[in-house]
Amino acid sequence: MGKVISLVNQKGGVGKTTTSINLSSALGHLGKKVLIIDLDPQSNSTTGLGLNKADIKKSVYDVITHSTDIKDVIIKTKFKNLSIVPSMIFLSGAEIELIQMASKENDFVIGDQLKSQIDTIRDRYDYILIDCPPTLGVLTTNALAASDSVLIPVQCEYYSLEGVTQLLNTILLTQSKINPKLDIEGVLLTMLDGRTLVGLEVVEDVRKFFKEKVFNTIIPRLVRLVEAPSHGKPILEYDPKCRGALAYINLAKEVIERNGTKEEGTREGARATVQ
Repeated sequence: MGKVISLVNQKGGVGKTTTSINLSSALGHLGKKVLIIDLDPQSNSTTGLGLNKADIKKSVYDVITHSTDIKDVIIKTKFKNLSIVPSMIFLSGAEIELIQMASKENDFVIGDQLKSQIDTIRDRYDYILIDCPPTLGVLTTNALAASDSVLIPVQCEYYSLEGVTQLLNTILLTQSKINPKLDIEGVLLTMLDGRTLVGLEVVEDVRKFFKEKVFNTIIPRLVRLVEAPSHGKPILEYDPKCRGALAYINLAKEVIERNGTKEEGTREGARATVQ
């Protein structure tokens, strides 16, 4: 069964979509089958992987609101081992539609729509990454309900930790009400300018607060990372030798290693139970 990871931070401009695209690409380069679900109405992951919105007939909006089978919406990209469930601007109205549906149907539970669809295709992928919108609304609730874990990008700038407490409270609420198995995959430090004292102070503060949950890899602030989406390419395709490409490969290796350790622990536990 593939692992479902939501990339969440209600603060915009923290590198969430950049990480969704480039971590997915890096995992694909390392031989993992990956699906990225673009759950942001801005559709930046969709265009960042080179898809033309005019060519898209169905999107994640149809999956959530019209019960379209997710397998009929998946598009295989031109990049290694990487597919996507695209987004469209219609998704911006999905929250209102879901709330209206919940008010009409007594058995309608907000949060179930995406999960039930993902469960039908989990065994096709090693990792399913969900690029969430910069809010903690109904769409993000759907993502958290469907996920095994949450990856939190934190920008290495002043005020970066503002709102993280609210996000953690949302995760705790999701655990208690909807998805008790939801875990924090890790905290990713992004957009570090090593020349500034503030950036280095944020790194220190985040590591003190989140401890071992913080990834060792730090994503640098680079023009090449900003340029790549405008060419419809992950950084590994746009400039595979730059520091950004190396950083995302290292991050992908960390994700694989962390999950490999968990899987091995599960197998050892199973052996012990049998014995």
